[in-house]
Amino acid sequence: MNKGGTVKVFVPRDTTSRSLGADDVAKAIEGMAASRGNSITLVRNGSRGLYWLEPLIEVEVDGVRYAYGPIASSDVGGLFDANFLSAGDHPFGLGPTEHIPYLAEQDRLTFSRVGIIDPLSLDDYQAHGGYEGLAKAVELECDQIVEIVTESGLRGRGGAAFPTGIKWSTVLSAEGLQKYVTCNADEGDSGTFADRMIMESDPFVLIEGMTIAGIAVGATEGYVYLRTEYPLAIQIMNDAIGIAESAGLLGENVMDSGKTFHLEVREAAGAYICGEETSMLESLEGKRGVIRYRPPLPAIKGLFGAPTIVNNVITLASVPIILARGAKFYQNYGTGRSRGTLTVQLAGNVKRGGLVEIGFGKTLRELLEDFGGGSATGKPIRAVQAGGPLGAYVHPSQFDTPLDYEAFADVGAMIGHGGLVVFDETVDMGEQARFAMEFCAIESCGKCTPCRIGAVRGVEVIDRILGGVDEPGNLVLLRELCDTMVVGSLCALGGMAPFPVLSVMNHFPEDLRARGS
Repeated sequence: MNKGGTVKVFVPRDTTSRSLGADDVAKAIEGMAASRGNSITLVRNGSRGLYWLEPLIEVEVDGVRYAYGPIASSDVGGLFDANFLSAGDHPFGLGPTEHIPYLAEQDRLTFSRVGIIDPLSLDDYQAHGGYEGLAKAVELECDQIVEIVTESGLRGRGGAAFPTGIKWSTVLSAEGLQKYVTCNADEGDSGTFADRMIMESDPFVLIEGMTIAGIAVGATEGYVYLRTEYPLAIQIMNDAIGIAESAGLLGENVMDSGKTFHLEVREAAGAYICGEETSMLESLEGKRGVIRYRPPLPAIKGLFGAPTIVNNVITLASVPIILARGAKFYQNYGTGRSRGTLTVQLAGNVKRGGLVEIGFGKTLRELLEDFGGGSATGKPIRAVQAGGPLGAYVHPSQFDTPLDYEAFADVGAMIGHGGLVVFDETVDMGEQARFAMEFCAIESCGKCTPCRIGAVRGVEVIDRILGGVDEPGNLVLLRELCDTMVVGSLCALGGMAPFPVLSVMNHFPEDLRARGS
């Protein structure tokens, strides 16, 4: 029993945990505690990201948190019978949470508070190091902040992996009375949920990161472009922004520094193409999400024609710890030109799906086996799509590739937002190739011909191949079409949609053949 006789019990409130019954579990725990005369404080934290164990509940005993999961509401009575409030033994007991191998073997920097704090408790956030980065930033000159971010080696945690410091430096030096910070939270890649986890479980870290970015480049306004399919994240982010404003951490006089930064959530338009930065800016301006020609770059002429930072959630959420602990601290994680940590999301046909944050450099095989535990079916893994629906399918012969941007590029793959979708040996890779082209055809903004027409023709050509119509000739045509889309498309949607198709042609050619009758 903890001091004072009240025990803290943690039940996650993020979207995934709630979809698995966490709200019912929370109610059952409160009801059972009341009926048995137990004094508890129920904290609705975020998920730790061990999604195969959700709902995962925790109890704090003598300063140590013990985990139990997965727990259904029908299991609650048994937990109380087993004296779980004192960390008693139970079949679903997992021991001290921090000792669970899946967590213990991670390097949680950006996600250091996720699953630990009450998402909307500013006191919790600050007790775990929150706002230390901003406190240092307001004492520095703009170029000093940018230099720290540059030296850290932080790169965009999205598709292009562009160096964050260089982007910020461009915005800082650009002329303009008004500048903006925009956060691309339109998380639309298959198998990705890291952005949602941050916004639902640790919203202040994103707010702090965006505020630092604004102060660094002289921007006074920021927007979180948040996908409308994330209603809980929208609610929590709006609540957190209000709390930060009331505490003097946003607004006209940030931390009594005399510096201004306002922040607002804008709901996304529900189109995959709006994940591309210039389409996102068009949508933020109230227009249809269509690709812009470049140059000029958004850093020079972005939102409403003003110099604009465009970063995604994980990039901005990584900034506070860099300012708080220093560039060298962050740079010490990772390898080569891939510095810091990578948030990997394991999804698809995998035994232990969830969020893993590690320093760059571990191999894909280590992620799949040591963390993921292999396929959920127990069958051999045949392919992994890395980097979302535009990412290549990685063949088992490439599983020993280190997770860093350059190493993946060398094998024709990309890390992107860190999503890994796993397929076992039953997958039809020919159908997956067709899906890639069909996805592009549906999601294309229609501005450029290679993407708008090429994806439609790609589906038709693959259908002819699978239907046994001039298979050799159509295979040649398909490769030529892919090459045209790669070099001729205006943006990554058309330019990368061929990557999954080409990876199937190169590594799984036996599946891109005529189907038997």
